[in-house]
Amino acid sequence: MKKYLLFLLFVCTSVFAQNIDINNLNWLPNSHSFWVNQDSNVVIYDVDKLDKQNTILSKVQLAAAGFTGGIEQLVWNDSKTKVLVYTNSKKVWRDNTRGDYWYFDLATGKGKQLGKNLDASSLMFAKFSSDNENVAYVSKHNIYVENLNSGKITPVTTDGTDKIINGTFDWVYEEELAARDGFRWGPDGKSIAFWRVDATSTKFHFMINNTDSLYPTIIPVEYPKAGDKPSSVKIGVVNIESLQTNWLNIPGEPDNNYLVRMKWLNNESIMVVQLNRNQNQVTMYDCNAKSGAARVIYKEESKAWIDVFDTSAGEYDVFPCQFVDNGKAFLWSSDADGWMHVYKISLDGKSKELITKTNFDAYFKAYNEKTKTIYFIASPEDATQRYLYETNLSSKKTKRITPAIFDGTNRYIFSTDAAYARHTNSSISRDFNRRLIALSGHQKIYPKDADIFKAPNRDYSMEKFKVKTSDGVEIDGIMAKPLDFNPSKKYPVFFYVYGEPMATVANDSPYFNGFISELIPKGYIGIAMDNRGTPVMKGTQWRKSIYKNIGIINTRDQAMAAKEVLKWNFIDSDRVAIHGWSGGGAVTLNLMFQYPEIYKTGVAIAAVTDQHFYDNIYTERYMGLPDENEAAYIQASPVTHAKNLKGNLLYIHGTGDDNVHYKNAEVLINELIKYDKMFDLMIYPNRSHSIDEGEGTEKHLTDTFIRFIEKNCPPGAK
Repeated sequence: MKKYLLFLLFVCTSVFAQNIDINNLNWLPNSHSFWVNQDSNVVIYDVDKLDKQNTILSKVQLAAAGFTGGIEQLVWNDSKTKVLVYTNSKKVWRDNTRGDYWYFDLATGKGKQLGKNLDASSLMFAKFSSDNENVAYVSKHNIYVENLNSGKITPVTTDGTDKIINGTFDWVYEEELAARDGFRWGPDGKSIAFWRVDATSTKFHFMINNTDSLYPTIIPVEYPKAGDKPSSVKIGVVNIESLQTNWLNIPGEPDNNYLVRMKWLNNESIMVVQLNRNQNQVTMYDCNAKSGAARVIYKEESKAWIDVFDTSAGEYDVFPCQFVDNGKAFLWSSDADGWMHVYKISLDGKSKELITKTNFDAYFKAYNEKTKTIYFIASPEDATQRYLYETNLSSKKTKRITPAIFDGTNRYIFSTDAAYARHTNSSISRDFNRRLIALSGHQKIYPKDADIFKAPNRDYSMEKFKVKTSDGVEIDGIMAKPLDFNPSKKYPVFFYVYGEPMATVANDSPYFNGFISELIPKGYIGIAMDNRGTPVMKGTQWRKSIYKNIGIINTRDQAMAAKEVLKWNFIDSDRVAIHGWSGGGAVTLNLMFQYPEIYKTGVAIAAVTDQHFYDNIYTERYMGLPDENEAAYIQASPVTHAKNLKGNLLYIHGTGDDNVHYKNAEVLINELIKYDKMFDLMIYPNRSHSIDEGEGTEKHLTDTFIRFIEKNCPPGAK
């Protein structure tokens, strides 16, 4: 039977692998095979045999099963003989994490829709049990198990409501802890470990929809703000036969810490990663799935905060530990010694060994169990760039494996066995170059043609620079110029800023910020700089100097760096503009209000105007709790300094912003009115944080932005 099944699964047709869309390939589990969607057919390639393809699901098979919609995602069983097809997805908060699932047996090619008696597009995070008998998924905050043979659907939790959340998370866990998928099958397929979030005590922030019906409708969002306790969270283990749930006895108040990650170690043991309320202490527990007893494996403390995932990489639901030595130890990343390094920690907690012995940051990315190779990203000489390095768990020898020809920024999407990767290279002078490589030797696999490095498709030039501020801080920057730039003339300068710990802007990449890039050819100089506190590879002191100083140290760094830029002969210091969004919007406001002698024109979008208004996890992580740091909260908030506005300000916000609430806009507006400060305002009804919903929105936002700048900070050299 097994031979017959494998024959059906791997029937191949020879092709010339000429048209594989590298940018959209998806790696299969426990392998270096990948799938692509080719004209609504699911096609598998093996990196070792790219001249052959396996069409495992055709659009004819999909249609025969009643499948409707597009192929958005595939979920595989471990043996890759069965698959779930995700489609008809809908947005929950930031991403489309609920939709419909179809199940297909690849041996027969037959399929069916799962959860047919549940609401359409309501299923979340469906996945197979290890014995392939069942699929579990979440719908409306309850977890269900569906038997693939009988079709019987069993709710394994039944108390889910708007406020009791099983198998997924509330808004703030998703947004700030990158936690979405809230349950894990046990290794034996007989039990499920899951998060249960009790948001009963978490207050709603109400958004108002004034446009879609005759009377306004209220949209509630569970949103704990800075100083509010988190939702109460615990982890249970439910037996899918008896439906009995055992709760893990993890120390600490359930509503005063964060259970950020978990992973089954074996049928009886679950590893849980916990952060305290201030997020400056992490504790890893080995929890007994039956008794609930929790044993401390490892604990680490910091004077600032501890990152349990790479904030700059946008990692979601990724367990922060890679198990090695046949499960007897795990790899853990920490910047406690001044650099981000990889350590090996024994599962009994008795030993801790530094693996990446470098005098620069090393961000773990993948581990090849077969070769014991650890891959990490680093850039010792230029913090605007990214390169791949490797070290061996046995030899500890470290070397860069990205060849020198790939100067700039290099990103890798690793196969699940960490033997191959999708490699993307770019720089300020080179457009994106994508290739498949074998990590051993960084050997190119596809495409077969020689690499051709093309210039970016843009109508402006870019270059890098450094400035040293009067405080002695050296800051990296990226500058964009019009193609007809004349150094003997003076140009208006437009600063693009973010400035907080979640993102960088001064990157060695080929394109400048979208809004500003449209203005540069008209005669502007574009500038982006990364201040202290941004997640660049300059060590712990650089990144965490902003602790309890958001809105303070980053504002000063940006202003002092701008002063150095204004000394350049080709910069017109009377025409200085600045723009930022979200955290960058807050920095824009602070710079406009606190340094009006520098910044004459600004566009702030969806800005946090008072630190007290933002969510507790993000704000307390970087600022501490308000009652511990109230003076800094006040000093950091743009509304505190609004009375100092002198220049031309355009403020933009969407009323449906669940992230940075429209409340921020109205409080700022009131403060500007109070001091008789003139400003421009554009409000987008029901638009979210990205302000991209609705017909015509993108064009209107762009046109509003450009017209304001051209009017108040005229383009062109003088």
